[in-house]
Amino acid sequence: MYAVIKTGGKQYRVSEGQKLRVEKLPGSAGDKITFGEVLLVSGDSPKIGQPLVKGASVAAEITAQARGEKLIVFKFKRRKNFRRKNGHRQLYTELKITGISA
Repeated sequence: MYAVIKTGGKQYRVSEGQKLRVEKLPGSAGDKITFGEVLLVSGDSPKIGQPLVKGASVAAEITAQARGEKLIVFKFKRRKNFRRKNGHRQLYTELKITGISA
């Protein structure tokens, strides 16, 4: 059984026991989170939301709050002696899906 949830402006297909990285959410490691924006729930009779499935939720536990790998942002304009180098590390939350309820 799997579900499609929406968080941080993105959609994720999740199943129970899966580990997942999403945009940073408030909370610390060990906290429980419930996602109410469920777009689809599979099973014997799949439920597809229009746009959300009524009464469906996905429970998860925060396993870590961390920063991703460093990305280099390099801007360059030829013949103008313009160069800008910048680094960026995106914050993320690592989750473990504990349950899906329809």
